[in-house]
Amino acid sequence: MNTHYQMSSPMTAVPSAVLGAKVVALSGLGLIGYGILVLILNFTTFIELGLTPDHVGATPEQIAAFSPQLYDYISHVQVALAGLIIALGLAVVALAWFGIRTGQKWALWTALVAPVSALVIALPLHYGYGLDTLGHLGPIYLNVALLIAGTALSYNALKE
Repeated sequence: MNTHYQMSSPMTAVPSAVLGAKVVALSGLGLIGYGILVLILNFTTFIELGLTPDHVGATPEQIAAFSPQLYDYISHVQVALAGLIIALGLAVVALAWFGIRTGQKWALWTALVAPVSALVIALPLHYGYGLDTLGHLGPIYLNVALLIAGTALSYNALKE
């Protein structure tokens, strides 16, 4: 066994890493909640959280009247996005609870890198397309702050 890494049995919690793991898990739950909200809004208001018809150039009714196929396409993309956000949240929760909490550093880095990678890929177009409202991106920024705080707490606990 490589002694560079602090390892525990898979079912043994590392007491000093538990708080950090809980904060990381909370960020995962935040992703799940955000994904569910995207899903709900798709079928109720169609336009994502924090955006208005002015941001997207038309009302949902105008989009549907112009092109029902485009409306359906946008809806299917939003549902797929919601599913991916929910799945990512579930993965972060599992990594936190079954990996970070038990002292697995690989789980700590995976739980951080996966959501941050998604953010780095998705964020630039939000600014380029004028979809960078606080109402739209604020919940994700809050979630990232939780993720970073939980990662820092866990990292400090696991480096001991």
